[in-house]
Amino acid sequence: MRREEAVVRLDSVSKVYGDVTALDDVSLEIRRGEAVAVMGPSGSGKSTLLNMVAGLDRPTSGSVVVNGEDLTGLGEAGLARFRRRQIGMVFQFFNLLDDLPALENVALAGRLVGVPARKARARAGELLDELGLSHRGDAYPAVLSGGERQRVGVARALMNRPALLLADEPTGAVDSKTGDQVISLLLDLNRMGQTLLLVTHDERLAAQCATRLVSVTDGRIVRTADLERGESWSAR
Repeated sequence: MRREEAVVRLDSVSKVYGDVTALDDVSLEIRRGEAVAVMGPSGSGKSTLLNMVAGLDRPTSGSVVVNGEDLTGLGEAGLARFRRRQIGMVFQFFNLLDDLPALENVALAGRLVGVPARKARARAGELLDELGLSHRGDAYPAVLSGGERQRVGVARALMNRPALLLADEPTGAVDSKTGDQVISLLLDLNRMGQTLLLVTHDERLAAQCATRLVSVTDGRIVRTADLERGESWSAR
């Protein structure tokens, strides 16, 4: 498919929780192969935006379409299937299952969509090898370093070849050296064609990994910069 095709399309999306407007008439497109970083202060609405794209929350108004699928028309079972097949998620605190070794943590994502155990383990082994963790497949999360756990999390997110990889503060719980490794990994994935949506406070991560920056304040997109087109983030 062509790079210009939109993998994500939010059209006039608002989300209201009681008296709080978390998103206010937000429209956003993410093209195939882009790496978009959403930035903003705590409470700005960036995590709500991520949850909308992931199908973890529903808009009060507006529409969300991801890889051609209109999420607003799906029930809970449909949303669960959508997340397992179309979305890979990388979390700040890894969210690995402590009672499963690394290989099984990764393979589980495939098993949940019906991949046979043997095939799922083979795919998990390939991913761990690609991420430099082939020797850690039998290790449990408790004995893995922060960087290793994050790489296992990335492998799990890639298990089902998702149309979109979402990363929620992927460097937020690691030291600067490990953060550099995460940045390098995300860069490599995007260079190979993986579409990324990052939510981060880390300006270094955003500047190095993103092809486009989006700033959110009070539930609205207030600023964007397409770095591939030479637009400056400092320009107003």
